[in-house]
Amino acid sequence: MRFVRYGDAGQEKPGVLDTQGRLRDLSEHVGDLAGDVLADLPQTDPESLPLVEGNPRLGPPIAGTGKFIGIGLNFSDHAAEAGLKPPPEPIVFMKATSSIIGPNDTVSLPRGSAKSDWEVELGVVIGKRAKYVSEADALTHVAGYCIVNDVSERHFQTERKGQWTKGKSCDTFGPIGPWLVTPDEVADPQALDMSLDVSGERMQTGNSGAMIFSVAQIISYLSGMMSLLPGDVIATGTPPGVGMGKNPPRFLRAGDVMTLEISGLGRQRQTVTMDS
Repeated sequence: MRFVRYGDAGQEKPGVLDTQGRLRDLSEHVGDLAGDVLADLPQTDPESLPLVEGNPRLGPPIAGTGKFIGIGLNFSDHAAEAGLKPPPEPIVFMKATSSIIGPNDTVSLPRGSAKSDWEVELGVVIGKRAKYVSEADALTHVAGYCIVNDVSERHFQTERKGQWTKGKSCDTFGPIGPWLVTPDEVADPQALDMSLDVSGERMQTGNSGAMIFSVAQIISYLSGMMSLLPGDVIATGTPPGVGMGKNPPRFLRAGDVMTLEISGLGRQRQTVTMDS
C-alpha cells in the first residue's frame, strides 16, 4: 500500500492511495502515521474510504521521526567522484529532524550558502524497534520505503570543520515522500532505479543494487549501536552525479527545480529559493 499525509504543514491528515492513485482519507482509522501505528499499518480497503477532493499538499508520509540517519558514500561510484575510497563499514551521520519537509515543498538555501547540493536517496522507515538484529531479520523491522533528498551544503559539511551534520541539517534540507510504500510492494529494495534532474537536466542516474551496504546490512549495523524506533528514517546513500562531482562543480541556485524519482516510490519536485 501507499500511505500519505496531506494538508497544511503541521496539520496533515493520514491518507492512502487507491488502485487508481486517488487520495483517500484514513483519519477515521488512525490519528496519524506515527509511532506504533507504523508497526501495524491499517489494511483497510482504500476503495471503502472517503475520497479526498482537489489536490492538497502532501507532507512527509510519516510523523514523529525521532532520528534522521544518513549513510555516507554508500555507492562506490559516488565515493570515486568525491575522490574517496569506498568505506570498509558504513559512514553514519545525523540530519536534524527539523530539516524534514514534504516532497514538493520549497527548499530554501541558508544564508552564506555557496555549495548546496542534491542527493537522491532510498529512504527506509523503521516500523518496529530494532536492537541487535541480524541481517536476516532486519527487513522485518521496516514499515516502508520512500524517497529522500539529502540536500547538503558542502561548504558547511566539509570546509567548516567538525561533523557532516552541519551541512546536512539546514531547514528544508530533508524532503521526504511522496509516499510510504509498504515492503510487500517493493519486491527488492536493492533493485530500484533512481534519478534526479535539476532544472530539466539529468544529474543522477543509478540503481540501489549498486549500494556498498544493503538495506539489511545497514539496519543490522545501526541496531548494534542504537535502538532504531518506529518512525526513524534512514537515508541509505546516493548514486553518482552530485554537484560537487561535476567538472566544474555545479551547485544549487535560487530558481532551480529538483525532480527526483525512484521506481515504485513516486516522484518529488522542489523549487529552490534563498533565505533572506
